[in-house]
Formats: sequence, C-alpha cells, structure tokens
Amino acid sequence: MNTTPAKAVEDGRVVLSARGLGRDFSGFTAVNNVDLDIRHARIHALIGPNGAGKTTVFNLLTKFLPPTRGTINLLGTDITHMKPDRVARMGMVRSFQISAVFPHLTVLENVRVALQRPANLATQFWMPVSVLDRLNGRAEELLENIGLMQYRDTRATDLSYGRKRALEIATTLALDPEVLLLDEPMAGMGLEDVQIVADIIRTVGKDRAVLMVEHNLSVVSDICHQVTVLQRGEIIASGDYATVSQDSRVRTAYMGTED
Repeated sequence: MNTTPAKAVEDGRVVLSARGLGRDFSGFTAVNNVDLDIRHARIHALIGPNGAGKTTVFNLLTKFLPPTRGTINLLGTDITHMKPDRVARMGMVRSFQISAVFPHLTVLENVRVALQRPANLATQFWMPVSVLDRLNGRAEELLENIGLMQYRDTRATDLSYGRKRALEIATTLALDPEVLLLDEPMAGMGLEDVQIVADIIRTVGKDRAVLMVEHNLSVVSDICHQVTVLQRGEIIASGDYATVSQDSRVRTAYMGTED
C-alpha cells in the first residue's frame, strides 16, 4: 500500500494545532484555554478522568462543535470556522467510540464503500456495480496493511470486536488522511484485540499524525510519543508518558492522592 501522505510533510512538523481553545455550555465551561500541537508521524494521546473534556476537545477540533473561543489550524490553514465536511476533505478524519461499519457487507465491500468518495464514485448512482471492481486493488492493499486480508470475504458482523475496529480504521485510511483522530479505540476490547489494534495504530502512525483519546494507559505508555492530560477541561500536564505519569497533579486527578 502507498502510505505516503498526499503532501510531503516532514516528520515531527506540527500539522494540527489549537490555541486558547474553549467551549462553554449555558454558563458551564467544558473546555478552557487548551493549547495543542499534533505532529506528523507521531502518536499523541489525550487522557484524563471521566468528564475531563476529552471528547469535547475532539468535537471542537473536527468542527462537530464550534468553539466559544480560541483558534484551530490544520496544515497551515485556519479552520476555526469551517464546516466538518470541508475539514475532512482537507485531510483530518476521525473515528467514534461506537464502531461504524456496515455489518452485512464483507470486509472488502466496507473498504470499497469508503474508497468511492476519493475515487469520485460516491454520487454516480447510474453506473453499474461492476465499476466498483476497479477499487479492489486499493482496498486489498489497505486490508493487507491493516492485517485483515484473510478476512476479505467475511461479513463485518462475523468479525471479533477488535477486528471490527481495525476495519473501521481501514475505512478511515481509505480517505488518506494527514491527521487521524481515534476516540477510545480500545474501548470494550479483550487483551488479544487490544494488542491487534495497538499494533495497527503504531503502524498507521508512522506516516501520519494520530491523536487518540484512550483510557488504557498501558497502550498509551506503549505506543504514544506525546501525552496531554486534561482535568475539568484544562491541561494539567503534557509530555512523554514517563514524565506525565510522575506528575503529582496527574496522580491526584486519577487516584485522588499523590501517593
């Protein structure tokens, strides 16, 4: 599979940033003064206790929510007031906590559906179904890279939960994003599935920026280059996992004590 991003982006360069990002809901401040720098070919985790504002930050970055204040920049362009569909076309794609695949389509067919838009086939309903066969080669490349090729003809509903999440990642990669946002990719998984998806994210993060909300701190410590910790909508620590895990504020936020 050709995994080189459409634009030549230098490893470590900031591709997504936020400055002073905030969101209020009827007088309640859910996110306050958040600064983020997400870099190409790096995996960045956004962690924190329940209610810390992690998903709200995701919704702000991907424009599902407008910010009350602050700015967001993607690939050198201010996207603060853009619509979500335009942001997606610019190269930022997200997943959700609930797996979003077509259960009664095969693994290959799910990826082909995702490939229709970049191939300009999404709205050409008058064309025969056989036209989609031209997408098989690219779909199979994606499946090979994700480790799902052996399930090519398996219906999505018959996959394990972890492999359904892997398939979801494959469908997002069909859009060839520069920035991939994953919302709790390990949620609800057993140990074996966690390892499968962690390995996939590690591979995917070699040539694109990945920002993930994740509660599994073992995974975060294993695959993430940078960790940002939120509490009550504000950043309390940022750095590599070894650094933030020793921060007294992080220990207090997670366990109620510094010990």
